Amino acid sequence: MKYLKQFFIILGVSFAGEFLGRQIPLPIPGSIYGLVIMFVCLFTGLIKVSDVKETSRFLLDIMPCLFIPAAVGLMEQWGIIKGSLPAYVVIVLVTTVLVMGVSGKITEFLMKKGEKK
Repeated sequence: MKYLKQFFIILGVSFAGEFLGRQIPLPIPGSIYGLVIMFVCLFTGLIKVSDVKETSRFLLDIMPCLFIPAAVGLMEQWGIIKGSLPAYVVIVLVTTVLVMGVSGKITEFLMKKGEKK
């Protein structure tokens, strides 16, 4: 029963994010709104980590399986993708480096901030 409660908390936050994504006229996916809502709820203590811990760990453990349908969809569209492959490779490389750099700088900032306290 505990897992069901945790799952419905996560599902409720996800639905709230999807609702906001449809109501707010910005090109931001509902899943991003859901992540922000979950972060704010966890940060403020509205939702405790223990309220979603086990189910979120389970979902993280099975995450690779959730990418299989997307990968199959990409394979089905290979004829379309093939012509733009160099552009896709450049985009993936540039965004990967950017994400790694920004994540590293944020981590350094937070670690320095934590050392001062």
